[in-house]
Amino acid sequence: MTNTTIIEIHRNGTWVPAAELQPLGDAQCRVEYLQEYLFGVDPEPLALNLPVQWNADIPDDESNVDRSPPPFLYDLLPQGKGRAFLLTLLERGDAEGLVLPLLMAGAFNPIGQLRLQSAVSFFQEQAKKQPDALAVGGLTLTDIRTRSDEYLEQVSLYSMLAAGTTGVQGVAPKYLMAQDKAGKWFADLALPDDQAAAHWLMKLPRGKKEEDRAVLRNEAAYLRLAGRCGLRAPQGEQGLDDGVMLVDEMLFVRRFDRQVHDGQVHRLHQESMASVAGLRGASAPVLTYNRMLRAMRAHATNPAAETLELIKRDVLNRAMRNTDNHPRNTAMQRLPDGRVQLTPVFDFAPMFMDPEVVVRTVNWVDKNGVHQRDWMTILRLLVEEGVLPSEEHTKLVEQLKEFAGVVSRLPDLATDCGVEPFILEQCLASIEGQAALLRDLKA
Repeated sequence: MTNTTIIEIHRNGTWVPAAELQPLGDAQCRVEYLQEYLFGVDPEPLALNLPVQWNADIPDDESNVDRSPPPFLYDLLPQGKGRAFLLTLLERGDAEGLVLPLLMAGAFNPIGQLRLQSAVSFFQEQAKKQPDALAVGGLTLTDIRTRSDEYLEQVSLYSMLAAGTTGVQGVAPKYLMAQDKAGKWFADLALPDDQAAAHWLMKLPRGKKEEDRAVLRNEAAYLRLAGRCGLRAPQGEQGLDDGVMLVDEMLFVRRFDRQVHDGQVHRLHQESMASVAGLRGASAPVLTYNRMLRAMRAHATNPAAETLELIKRDVLNRAMRNTDNHPRNTAMQRLPDGRVQLTPVFDFAPMFMDPEVVVRTVNWVDKNGVHQRDWMTILRLLVEEGVLPSEEHTKLVEQLKEFAGVVSRLPDLATDCGVEPFILEQCLASIEGQAALLRDLKA
């Protein structure tokens, strides 16, 4: 591991050196903006909680300086198969505190607009040892459809570097893929930006059981359903219909941290709510919706609109029994025009069916930490805590009561979007329960 590396940010089609990262051990470091970036033209912050300013070390009351990695770095930390792949290359055993070595080697193509120079160098060195890995690509959708699970697993491991998979977090096997102007498919890093026309995340089932396959099949329908309900959802050139594709048992989702305009690729800032809320650690288990909402409102360009969006998403999660709502399954983005908002919905699926019994980890709580499920009580608590301004409360109640009509139509909407009947049947009671709670709201 080198002594220092540079964090780069992608702006206007080029990678710009923005900050120096100095490792001080496996789980300690120092991050400081570069003077040339600090005093450059309209510098953007690397994270919503890391303003562009001179980073003089400020000790706490006991004269200690916090050297823990800033929360945003955990969004760049490889997880899942990418993490295991890197650990093998680094000849290291895994541990919760193993942060900097994995970042220095693995953050060469993360989601968002950041990367580490040391990781790019590591990628280039490894690519020389696997010259055929970069050749995996130029496939048609038919080519991909005819590949077996075993083939995809082999490609996942063999071309991990080219696919950029080390930058994708989560349990399910995932691939970052790009299409050229002729519609051919490539591992993401195997296609130069000037040849790219679209970028996709390809996702496979978490396991080999029928329940795993059913969850993935229905995730496509769930994402379309979110859009039909008026929520922000992945979009393609023609809208919702080509923003999500299910090909056999492979889910393709149009990436929303990449935009292509006039032949130029723009990488957008994307940051998990775990990072926005200031939580460290790869798992970041301790977060409430109360705290998430407060953190989101502090940075959103339109706090009222994003508050409604966040609550509607939780209504749908509860109605459609998506239990996988951990802090990294919600994120914020910064658009090219400077607006800061929630990203489109992702990882929205019937996770109540998952064989590993995935449970909700983020909940609304009262001052005693007791979970609250009644929306009237939740909104009142948010006003009392000062998270939700009282002047917004009345309008928010009206908007949610109106949304009750959408929720009550979920059975028909879900059917139209392709949710399988045996999934929908198990959601009917929760759908009616959420619709009733919203209908009963009072200002």
